[in-house]
Amino acid sequence: MTDKLIKKNRGHRKKEMAKAEATNMTALAASYDDRIRPILDAIDRLRHLKVMQEGIELPTIVVVGDQSSGKSSVLESLAGINLPRGQGICTRVPLIMRLQDHPSLSQPQLQLEYKDKTITTSETGITNAIRAATDEIAGNGKGISNTPLTLVVKKSGVPDLTMVDLPGITRVPVHGQPENIYEKISDIIMEYITPKESIILNVLSATVDFPTCESIRMSQQVDRTGERTLAVVTKADKAPEGLLEKVTTDDVNIGLGYVCVRNRVGDESYEQARDAEKRLFETHPLLSRIDKSIVGIPVLAQRLMQIQAAIISKCLPDIVKKINEKLSRNASELQQMPQNLSSMTDAMRAFMHMISMAKESLRKILIGGEFDEFPDDMGMHGTARMSEMLAKYSKELPSKCPSSDERFLMEEIAVLGEAKGINGLPNFLPRTAFLILLRRKVKEISHTPSEFVRKMWAYIEDVVLRVLLHHSEDYPQLQSLTRRAAENLIEKMRNRSYDVMKVSIEMEMVADYTSNPDYMKTWTELMNNRDDFMNAIENHAKPTKLLLKGFGEVEIHHLRQYAAMAEQAFDMRMRITAYWRSVVLRLVDNLALHILYSVNCLVEKEIEMELVDELVGPRMSGLERMLEESPSTAGKRERLRKSIALLKESKQVVAKIMDRIEAHGD
Repeated sequence: MTDKLIKKNRGHRKKEMAKAEATNMTALAASYDDRIRPILDAIDRLRHLKVMQEGIELPTIVVVGDQSSGKSSVLESLAGINLPRGQGICTRVPLIMRLQDHPSLSQPQLQLEYKDKTITTSETGITNAIRAATDEIAGNGKGISNTPLTLVVKKSGVPDLTMVDLPGITRVPVHGQPENIYEKISDIIMEYITPKESIILNVLSATVDFPTCESIRMSQQVDRTGERTLAVVTKADKAPEGLLEKVTTDDVNIGLGYVCVRNRVGDESYEQARDAEKRLFETHPLLSRIDKSIVGIPVLAQRLMQIQAAIISKCLPDIVKKINEKLSRNASELQQMPQNLSSMTDAMRAFMHMISMAKESLRKILIGGEFDEFPDDMGMHGTARMSEMLAKYSKELPSKCPSSDERFLMEEIAVLGEAKGINGLPNFLPRTAFLILLRRKVKEISHTPSEFVRKMWAYIEDVVLRVLLHHSEDYPQLQSLTRRAAENLIEKMRNRSYDVMKVSIEMEMVADYTSNPDYMKTWTELMNNRDDFMNAIENHAKPTKLLLKGFGEVEIHHLRQYAAMAEQAFDMRMRITAYWRSVVLRLVDNLALHILYSVNCLVEKEIEMELVDELVGPRMSGLERMLEESPSTAGKRERLRKSIALLKESKQVVAKIMDRIEAHGD
């Protein structure tokens, strides 16, 4: 009698426990129906709207595992439906599984969503339907794709979960698979598990060492502490030895813990499989020692729903913030886009505005010395760069008159000898000799002003083009004409500067004139050396080297044989040395003034005239082009409009959920 009573009491306790468990599950389901289910539906709605393409990450349970880890079995058990099986990779695209508990449904409702299509299917037809959809997305064969496929399962008794099933990890490609199959699968997995909003459901087989699993290695790369990783240990019945130690010692940092499950075997129904699973963890001598809070598919379903609810609640405020920020940026960018012109009047107005803005920028950069538009681009600080180029040009012109003969005064003596007339008076400095020498000196340095003109206008051209192309970027169909107009104008102005430079050089070679008082002052100071110089020439007992002011120490030994012409040569050298300062000053100042005047003319009137002639002209071809919006601009405008519409709808979806949460006091 005692044994019968004990058995009766045990049976009674089991019934009570089952009843309590059923009550808890019913309460949990009711809680989800009232509070969590609408939030999950909102997240699924955001995912359906493809808000993630806007860079807004959504809370996601991502299912990963090595090939043959039992991943499909786990998902089948949670969904209560059969998924494609076979050799090699069965999941070739990300499969988004949306499980929705509908107690009132007598028959499950299943549908696939992909490529803007919705395909209704059944439990018996789901496997073939997934295969057909996968082939359409990833192609026939064994290739993979990152384009997702969504499976919606509405059924009584399933947990309210949304999970993303990814291809199983394999290192060795089989026949028909690409050689880089591992890299492709790794890229897909890393893309899904990297966002901090993702919960990683890592499926591990009890038959392997956890640290050797590739899925563990990948999840540790993005979740080193394991705070968002939950492990499911499958095939517990295949390798029970040591499983308790594996899940309790946790050598691989699974922060959200482990759940051990038994896979469905053969033709077992899902109800039979759950009963067998329950008996296994209750009666097996080793597995029964594992805490009941971490075993079984029902526990896994409950854990996933709890984790999902927690991560959604945590991420919702950030999702709201990101949607608002993205919406604001896109709206601002759309507003700043050029108006879609519809008439010649609109085009002319836009064209004149473009010219006005470009002129104002050029006025700041090339005339006013302002660089607020390009604060960090030193190349666009126009007046500073032009000043540097002018200073460099001034230094490149020799401050001292160059000589083609290193021996002191020999060049002058040679010129005097050639210019000596029959009736020339002694000690009379012939003007022709001075001009001959002057022309020779000016010609020697004539390449320097020419190179300065080339460099200066090359720089100005670069600035003008950058400014014009910047202000016409809203009308790319005009930019080739704008570039051509600017290049033509710069070429004209460059040629004008060449002409001015050539005239300046020719004037210096034609006549010797200056009103600069420094000339006489300098010449007088230099001529103070004449007596000492002549004494040294005539008195052979004196040293052959003489220290002359303005020249330093010079050798004079070779000049004693030209004593008759030495004084004239000395006078000519002092005159041309004093005069050279005026030559250099004119070559610098005149060219600088011309450049500055030309830049002013370019900015204030010539650039506008050139652009009007080129872009408008008698046929107004440029304005007609403005009416033809470029494909890239039109595409960008349409993308922004679609994005704004999507984000507005997403904002409304989230706003309703936030209101619901506040109403419940969560």
